[in-house]
Order: sequence, then C-alpha cells, then structure tokens
Amino acid sequence: MKKDLLVIGGGGHAKVVIDLALRSGVWRIAGVLDDAPGATGRAILGCVVLGGTERISDYARPGTAFVIAIGSNAIRERLQTTATAAGLVAVTLIHPSAVLAESVRIGNGAVVMAGAVINSDATIGNGVIVNTGAVVDHDCHLGDYCHLAPGATLCGSVSVGPRTLVGVGASVIPGIAIGSDCVVGAGAAVVSHVTSGTRVVGVPARRANMERASE
Repeated sequence: MKKDLLVIGGGGHAKVVIDLALRSGVWRIAGVLDDAPGATGRAILGCVVLGGTERISDYARPGTAFVIAIGSNAIRERLQTTATAAGLVAVTLIHPSAVLAESVRIGNGAVVMAGAVINSDATIGNGVIVNTGAVVDHDCHLGDYCHLAPGATLCGSVSVGPRTLVGVGASVIPGIAIGSDCVVGAGAAVVSHVTSGTRVVGVPARRANMERASE
C-alpha cells in the first residue's frame, strides 16, 4: 500500500522531486504547499497545491511524511525545521537509478536524484540534495542542507559544510574541505580548501568576492 507524502515547494525542483517520489512506487502525493502568488489550486504533475507553507501545522498528524522540494538551502533548512517541530516526519527520497554503496549514511529529508552515485562510507546530512548525475566518492561528508548540483563531482574524502552549494559541473579534488554557507561556481575546479561564507569560481577555483554566500 502506498503512503501519503506532503511536498513542500512548488517550483521546478518540486517537479523533479514529485516525479522521483512517484517513480519509487512507495509514495502517493497527498498535496503540495507553495508560497508563490496564485499557486493555490494549480496542479504540478497532477498534484494539487493546497495552500502556502503557513498550513504546515494543519498536517501535523502523527507520522505524516513530508519532503522539502525547494532548491534554496536556507529556506529548505527553515521549512524542514518548522515541519519537524510541528510533528511531521521528513523522509529521504532516492531515485531508482541512483547508485549508493551499502555503507553510505544518509540523513532525514535528503533527496538523491537520477543517475547520482554515492560511494563507500560517504555521509550525507539532513535535507541534502544530491542532484542529477552528481558523484560523491568514498569517505566524503556533506553537511546538513547543502546542495550538490547536477553533474558536480566530489573526489574522495571531501568535506562540504552546511548550506553550501557546489555548482553545476564543478569538481573538487580529494581531501578538500569546503566550509559552511559557501558557493562553488558552475564548472569550477576546487584544488584548495575553501573557508566558510565565501564564493569561489574558475579553474582553478579562486575567491570571487567578499560577500557571504547566504546574502
């Protein structure tokens, strides 16, 4: 018997998450919550938007499952924290075509997309997105609510801090530590450690500016 799943978020990323959930054969979409103006009542892949995220508490029945389908790391963290505090249960979704080693440890509310590969003894935190075709090699650690974008590659023993975005097609050589709240630009090649709150771009990747990535 399929289980009901509440999807929080209604943009393009939500379409991919909904498709993933339906393909799993485990979940039936109970509805979608989205804050976009005029979103209520429209359908996303046949799933109706029931209202905004202020309605999270309306679904706070014991055991109600949810997933945050929003690309912004900070917003995903805030809403997962809110929904969990209200009594909902964050579920982890893994696309059937993803490849995960048996020793991978993965947190609550993480989403692993089609074609992703996560190798031995990697640790994936709560609310992490490992997007389409991304590679996480052995002994990597992804902190809570970070996002590995499509086609990004982490070589062995890489550490990525909470809420960090590793951009499309970026590569990180073995043993590198990337701090929290960072942005690694699309196509970057990271060959040295990255301190928290910075943006790096290019080949090899260099600091882009002094702004914090969360701003």
